[in-house]
This record gives sequence, C-alpha cells and structure tokens, in this order.
Amino acid sequence: MRGMQLSRRTLFALVTAGAGALVTASAARAQEVVSIDVGGKPAGVAVNPGTGFAYVTDPESGSVSVVDPESATIGAVVQTGGKPGDVAADPTANRIYVANPPAGTVVVLDGQTHDIVSVIGAGAGASSVAVDSTANKIYAVSAGTGTLAVIDGISATLRSLVPGPVPSLSGVAVDSGRKLVYCTSAGTSTVEIYDIDAGKFTASVKVGKSPMGVAVHQSTGTIYVANAGIHHMSIVDASTRTERKTVLLRSESSALAVHQGTNTVYTNGGQNGISRVDGAAGELSGELSLGVNPGDVAVDQRTRTVFVTDPLHGRVSLVRDF
Repeated sequence: MRGMQLSRRTLFALVTAGAGALVTASAARAQEVVSIDVGGKPAGVAVNPGTGFAYVTDPESGSVSVVDPESATIGAVVQTGGKPGDVAADPTANRIYVANPPAGTVVVLDGQTHDIVSVIGAGAGASSVAVDSTANKIYAVSAGTGTLAVIDGISATLRSLVPGPVPSLSGVAVDSGRKLVYCTSAGTSTVEIYDIDAGKFTASVKVGKSPMGVAVHQSTGTIYVANAGIHHMSIVDASTRTERKTVLLRSESSALAVHQGTNTVYTNGGQNGISRVDGAAGELSGELSLGVNPGDVAVDQRTRTVFVTDPLHGRVSLVRDF
C-alpha cells in the first residue's frame, strides 16, 4: 500500500509551565509527514535502526506489520496470533520482540526474514517489553500480575520471573550502562526500579498520575515518564531517584521515545498530535498536529524519523525533520 505524503511548514504557539505565565516556544517545523495504512487498530510500534524497518502491532488481527519507511509501504505482515501489544527491537541481535498479553508470551521475530523464531513464556499478562542490547536480555512486565520477566536473548528462555512491589506494572525501560530497569505503575503513580545485579526491586519514585510510557537517555541516565492521568511529563533524576522536573503538555500522554544522540523526547501528549521536549533543558520545544488521537510513539535512532500510530484510522504516520 502506498502512503500519502504531505508537506507542512507551520508555526505552532506553545504553552509551557512557569507560575502560570504564557511562554511562546521555538517554532516547530515538520518538513514531511507520511501516512501509511496498516489496517486494524495499530497499537505498539518500534524501529530497528539497523535496518530502518518499523514494526506495528495490531491486536485486532493478531499480526505485526513491517513498514519500509523509504518506500512508504508494508513489506510484510506477520501473523503472531493472540493480541500483540507492545513491541521492541534489538538492532544488535536483529531480533524483534512482541508481547502477547492474553497468552503471557513474548514472540520473537527474525529481523531479516521476519519469521517467528521462538515463543517465550513471560508470565501471565506480559504486556510491555524492553531490550538490553548490550547484555542480550529482554524484560517484560505484566499489567495483570505486576511481575517482571527476565529473558535470555541467546537461549530464548525465561531466566526468572520477579514479583513486583506493586500489583500492576505498565511500562518498562532499561538503562544498560547502569544496569537498572525502570517499570511504571499506573495504579500507584510510581516508577519502580529494578537492580539487575542485585536481582530485585530496590527503589520507588513518585511521579505524575497514572504513568504509562517510560524511556531512558542512556548517556545521562535521565528517565522520562509519560503520565496518562495529568497534562505533564515527568523527568526523573537517576542519581537522586526523585522527580526532578515536570514538563507541561497539551494533553495527557501515554507513550514517549527519546532520540539518544540529541536527547530529544517525542511524546503523544500534543494537541491531536505529538510534542517535542528538549531533554537537556527539560523544556517543551515543539508541537506538531497530525489531526489524530495518537497512540504509540517510536523514533529511528539513525534518521530521527518519528513513528506515530493512529488506532482509530488504522494508520501509522512517519514524521521527518521534526
């Protein structure tokens, strides 16, 4: 299927927090937005920067669409069965990991052939996944039981199933260098910290209401949290393990992604679109309306192309130069 390409050069007035003051942020410009029909109700999206392919899950059809951003086409559709949700890519091993909550499994795809190479038990309700490419480990959290599954990427087996300190865990991200795993808990409005070497949860950080998505800037260790119950994004300091700052957004957000090279955060907390946050400054730096209620967000670390799912219309948008 061919995508629809649109050219946009629009200035956006942005509102940020600051004692109730109105602040006009730098103009945000998106030179190119490409919309691709994937059908169904696309949920999760992840990008493999090694190949450039994006992977979009659809729980309605039990499939994963492989998107080629260069041709704006669907290169393949992989039938995983079940209701695939979150997805993560390991560019080092060239493996794609797909959570299937009803089955409590993680489905492993070959990044070259897109064949299913393994199905791994990850505990009941395993719903969100993250990859540690350095250690070749995969982490999956369960919204139903609050467990953290630790999966070995080489043997494709479950190494341990760690009970969480809270009844439910929503999102997960890994800090490979500091050997920490961050898990959001929407029910307690906290980020639970798992120490990989210790093999246990060691700390809890209070953040905004109903946190969902979480991402880590690997160089600084800064943690970014999308709060689904309030109009701001939380920034957590890795050293003090406290919420260092909040960034006011146009709406609640449930997903975000960080571009490692520039420490730029992209979140679905924009007004019918996405917002861009300068991670170093901790400030809103841009906003782009897509005319949709955006779902998941991912960014290609190589090209900085942002991928945004549109569950209502069965599409994924590719945003370049934003």
